Amino acid sequence: MNTWRIEIDRSRCRGTGICATVAPGRFAVDDMLRSSPVHPVVDPDDAVLDATESCPLAAITVFDTATSRVVAPHDLAE
Repeated sequence: MNTWRIEIDRSRCRGTGICATVAPGRFAVDDMLRSSPVHPVVDPDDAVLDATESCPLAAITVFDTATSRVVAPHDLAE
């Protein structure tokens, strides 16, 4: 099974916490009001996809670790 790499563009993130609400245990908001993945490499998870698509600032990108293909957001995925 492939794994996914979660990347967050911290210059875009505004710490809304939507990702942490949609995918608890996958994202956390720090004291600087920036989100980060709890674990940057994860097994495929629909909650991670939902959190990525829910980010109002499009700060989250998910990649397939085996192929480096963008998995989400869908508008960047092939």
